Amino acid sequence: MAKSRYHVGLDIGSSNVRAVIAQELAADELLRVVGVGMASSVGIRRGTVVDVEAVAKTCNAVLEEAERMSGQAVSDVTVNVTGVELGCQRASGVVAVGRADGEVTEDDISRALEEVQARLMLPLNREVVHVIPMSYRLDDQKDIKDPIGMHGVRLEMSAFVVSGSTSHLKNLSRALEQAGTHPESFVAEPLACAEAVLHQKQKELGTVIIDIGGSTTSLAVFEDGDLLHLAVLPIGGGHITNDIAIGLRTSIEVAEAVKLRYGSALPDGIGKREEIDLSLFDSQEEGIVSRHHVAEVIEARLEEIFTLVNAELKSIGREGLLPGGAVLTGGGALLPGTVDLAKDVLRLPSHIGYPQALGGILDQVDNPQFSTVIGLLLSARANGSERGSFSSQRMWNHMPEGVQEVTEKMKGWCRRFLP
Repeated sequence: MAKSRYHVGLDIGSSNVRAVIAQELAADELLRVVGVGMASSVGIRRGTVVDVEAVAKTCNAVLEEAERMSGQAVSDVTVNVTGVELGCQRASGVVAVGRADGEVTEDDISRALEEVQARLMLPLNREVVHVIPMSYRLDDQKDIKDPIGMHGVRLEMSAFVVSGSTSHLKNLSRALEQAGTHPESFVAEPLACAEAVLHQKQKELGTVIIDIGGSTTSLAVFEDGDLLHLAVLPIGGGHITNDIAIGLRTSIEVAEAVKLRYGSALPDGIGKREEIDLSLFDSQEEGIVSRHHVAEVIEARLEEIFTLVNAELKSIGREGLLPGGAVLTGGGALLPGTVDLAKDVLRLPSHIGYPQALGGILDQVDNPQFSTVIGLLLSARANGSERGSFSSQRMWNHMPEGVQEVTEKMKGWCRRFLP
């Protein structure tokens, strides 16, 4: 019997850090969730590391919780990359087919990939996170999805390149090493969410996935099975909480509790005489507030988020033109009325997306808040096999050179040395 493998996904968000350990028993079986850890995030602002030591402590605590539950020690993790600095661009590379008989091989694909990277004109403060082949051209034949085994002379690769901030990737890697683990690969957060939530048919039809996080909202647009666009917006569910706190003149903790218990994005469905007693959430708070007013605050901020998403769709000519509609995920998508508001603003069919089912302790992760970390697990599994999984194409995850240097220097750190 083949020995089972373990994959670890670590979602480092602005509001929460989540770790999930999954067991792979066989290639044709579902991953089994065996360990889960979660803690409030510290040291992250808008998806970017601002305090390496604080992030290391949080990751350490979350990973130890998952380890205790699973009974497995963590060494390598697949980590999400987010933040408003995350960017994308198109690139291409051309090579001559190597074999004398003109048959395209894996080596030709690898050389085409190297040529794509060589042609990139990235600033010094940016690093490649992914190179995702979109299509190939072999001599005069265009729009080839997989040229291996075909014959020709000239091979051209068109690719989608995702890049991130060098400083953020270095700081993220340093924090992980201080937490006693090693970043096996980085995955852009919008792609991780898409991997967990979207089906291939949705990618073929044309769909935008929108992950409403704590302080950022990320999105990825797919059409004809290919990735068209991704972006991270500097606004999320935490801004709704801040707005409520200001509007009610109360603490962030009380505002969050009010949002979760009484929040709605549709004020028209709430009577103007409905009231909320703040003393129920904190004995030191006094006063009665209007639930209708709270809903108006939530609606205004969510409308702003969807307006920004719509602007991204407009920039690529897909405003109101995605038959697969909008799929909402992340904790911010769970507020009542969010789906209806998305339909109105985006003029697209909309629904909440849940991560695909896995085995094991499902009750712990069957929630849109775990979409990113489930996507990281699926990406880790795919990267360990011969074929990648995005757009039914091979996807190269890069460990940037600067990050590799940090990793080598930090390998001696152990988790037990953390205070």
